[in-house]
Amino acid sequence: MTQGAGQGPEAERTATLRDFRVPAYVHETGPYDQSTHPGDTAPPLEDALEHPEGYTPTQRDLPVINRGDTLQVPVDPAPAAAPQPSTGPGPLFVVGDVHGYLDELLAALQEKGLIDTAGNWCAGTARLWFLGDFTDRGPDGIGVIDLVMRLSAEAAAAGGYCKALMGNHELLLLGAKRFGDTPVNSGAGTATFQAAWLLNGGQKNDMDRLQDHHLQWMARLDAVEEVDGHLLVHSDTTAYLDYGDSIEAVNDTVRETITRNDADEVWDLFRKFTKRFSFRDEGGADAVRSLLDTYGGTRIVHGHSPIPYLLGEVGSEEEDEDGRGPHVEGPHVYADGLAIAMDGGVTMAGKLLVQQLPLDD
Repeated sequence: MTQGAGQGPEAERTATLRDFRVPAYVHETGPYDQSTHPGDTAPPLEDALEHPEGYTPTQRDLPVINRGDTLQVPVDPAPAAAPQPSTGPGPLFVVGDVHGYLDELLAALQEKGLIDTAGNWCAGTARLWFLGDFTDRGPDGIGVIDLVMRLSAEAAAAGGYCKALMGNHELLLLGAKRFGDTPVNSGAGTATFQAAWLLNGGQKNDMDRLQDHHLQWMARLDAVEEVDGHLLVHSDTTAYLDYGDSIEAVNDTVRETITRNDADEVWDLFRKFTKRFSFRDEGGADAVRSLLDTYGGTRIVHGHSPIPYLLGEVGSEEEDEDGRGPHVEGPHVYADGLAIAMDGGVTMAGKLLVQQLPLDD
């Protein structure tokens, strides 16, 4: 039965020390059994977990398919024509949540003419923004980070740029590496970053390959930016307003919080960045306007909440004819046309979205 538009995950899961027991299905890759198929869900955890005040427990986790059992999307060896250089800024592109799906990211960037067949920047002065969530759930989160870091250097050398925002999964990975099983006050008992990381798709392969330069890069990411009238954020939440009344103030506060290295402070930041669906239901347009009025821009562009959930089309019971799950063609425009959602649901066999802005609709 398809989940209604008013339902769905409103926050990432958290776990308490007194309640958390690593179930048999959590080994090196967390609770997302990589042998599942589109539509399979993780066992319900609500009965075993407590949640902070203001949270609605996730009714079902995003299914993760075993990409090793599926054919990768073929890529035409001839890339699309690269955007032509101009005297002003190049075209603007945004990328939704990647979650470790490196092959899908390479294919999508090549399709848009941003990289060549060797994976090198070929878009000249184009501008590319990633909206966060590079790791967890998928097979190669560190490979994704390495690619984004390399493209940043190559794009700058060509007169363009490739930049990235802080997602809640960057905070989660930072916390799991820095604080591990250190208890934090979750508001509903004692939690740990390590437990939350496992429950939210943490991959042992990523943790084993995580190096200091990856941590430093993640810790310096901005949380909010405004480009060409587009307010770019990771999460569809108004929680950014808790950290400052300007873009500069929010970014400075987030970086300072991470730098202080206080587990409870970083946990609170992670917890707020996991909130979602603020723009979806009644009053959603007003919530968007509160951010636009404070930080500027005429439209907000975000990732974090998969489009099938925003539409109430979960896809676990209703698959396409080819069995590949929810059908996502492109970004979802909603909240009176003020919000653009960019998470195509790659973790649930949806689509990894790379989109040029402004969006024609």
